[in-house]
Amino acid sequence: MLKYKADRRSVFFMLLTTFLLVYLWQFGSEMSTTMFVLVYGLQLYMAVVVSVMTHNHQHLPMWKNKAMNIFTDNWLTAFYGFPVFAWIPTHNSNHHVYVNKEPDYTRTYQVTEKNNLLTLVTYPSLSGMKQQKAVWSYLKSLRQENPRKYWFHVLQLVTLVLFIGIALLLDWRKAIWYIIIPQQVSLFAVLIFNYVQHIHADEESPINHSRNFTGWGLNFTLPNNGYHTAHHISPGIHWSKLAEKHKEIEHQIDPRLNEKSFLWFIFRTYFLGALIPACRTQNMRFERMKKVAQPA
Repeated sequence: MLKYKADRRSVFFMLLTTFLLVYLWQFGSEMSTTMFVLVYGLQLYMAVVVSVMTHNHQHLPMWKNKAMNIFTDNWLTAFYGFPVFAWIPTHNSNHHVYVNKEPDYTRTYQVTEKNNLLTLVTYPSLSGMKQQKAVWSYLKSLRQENPRKYWFHVLQLVTLVLFIGIALLLDWRKAIWYIIIPQQVSLFAVLIFNYVQHIHADEESPINHSRNFTGWGLNFTLPNNGYHTAHHISPGIHWSKLAEKHKEIEHQIDPRLNEKSFLWFIFRTYFLGALIPACRTQNMRFERMKKVAQPA
């Protein structure tokens, strides 16, 4: 039933995420501190994985069967913490059209050109607020244009409200720890990825508009989310084919935009960079604009 065998990994991640919620809900209070930290830490990491799977599924639904795709939309909505139809107006039809240029709702420089720890941690909230109008305008327009699709989207809203509401009624403390906090991690993480993948790249370049993270570990657990240039060039291809696509174009990409380790990039840029200017990212937008401004 899967379109691509590689999505067996996605199904495993869905099962693991569900299992962790049930296990923590049942036994979290009985665990030793060490065990709880390990299991809860894994749940929070799986929340990040959910955000990537949400992105992948909105580009290319996993299943050949429509009912299974609808089920997956609603499962992702519950664990992601927001109706996944929101990706259509804000990501598929906006970010992929403008790629960090005006009027991309998620463009990284709409508040400041700086790139530091403060801009990193505030970006998800600022960007999320910018996207709200587009999300609800899109849903409203669908009511007249495509009522069937509208009600499938409304189903996601109902699923999310019931999922959180029932959990809060059963045990509000567990609901906060095991559902709401992981949802917020998921929502926060996906925007952090967008930020680091585009900040200080050149949005006007056909190839240097995105930063890539090519480490095996990140791309295995976050299905090839690191190959961002290839994804923008070929947004319709399955995530399992992005590594191959990246190899085809890697020689064309500015080396400053090909990073091996995501964690090293974060530590180097946002912690060492606070003290050592050489560790900071170079603003390729400014480099382009300076060249344009120079007299012939």
